[in-house]
Amino acid sequence: DTQVNAQKVNKKKKGISVFDFDDTLAKTKEKVIVNMPYYAPGSTAEATMELTPAEFAERAQELEDMGASFDFSQFENVKGAKKGPLADLALRRQGKFGSGDIFILTARPQISAQGIKTFLDGIGLNIPLKNITGLEDGTSQAKARWVLQKTEKGYNDFYFADDAIQNVTAVKQIL
Repeated sequence: DTQVNAQKVNKKKKGISVFDFDDTLAKTKEKVIVNMPYYAPGSTAEATMELTPAEFAERAQELEDMGASFDFSQFENVKGAKKGPLADLALRRQGKFGSGDIFILTARPQISAQGIKTFLDGIGLNIPLKNITGLEDGTSQAKARWVLQKTEKGYNDFYFADDAIQNVTAVKQIL
C-alpha cells in the first residue's frame, strides 16, 4: 500500500525538488482550449474558451465537473517563453545538489517534455528528460498522487513549488 510505504521511518535523508513549469519556472504564452458542452435540449454544440495556465490551474476541477474537455495542443511546444519567478531558485538548487533529483511536474501533455527541456537547457537548467512529467491533468489530486509515488522511491525531504495554491495545499496534505 502506497500510504503505508510512504509513512515508514526512513533514516537516510533523500531530497527532491519538484517545480511546476508554467508561471513557476517559465512565463509562457500558450493557452489551454476548453470545450464546454451546451446544455440546451437536443444540442450537440460546444462553447470554446481559452485559459492561461494560471486560470486553468484554478478552474480545471470545476470545469471538468461541468463536463468540459481540454485541448492542450498549444502546449506541445514552448514558444517565446521567459524565465519565471522560481527559475533562479531552481538554478541555485542545481548548483548545490545537481539536477538528478530536480523534477518538472506540469499539467501540460508529456509530448511537451522536449520543448520544456530545450527551454530549460537554454537558461542553464539541465534537467534530465526523464525527470519532466506531463500529466495532461490539471487537478491538484494528480500532482499529489505523483508526489506520493515519489515517497515510494525513498524521497523523504520535499521541496514543491507551484503557482496554484490548491496544488501546494494538496501536496502538503499528502505529505
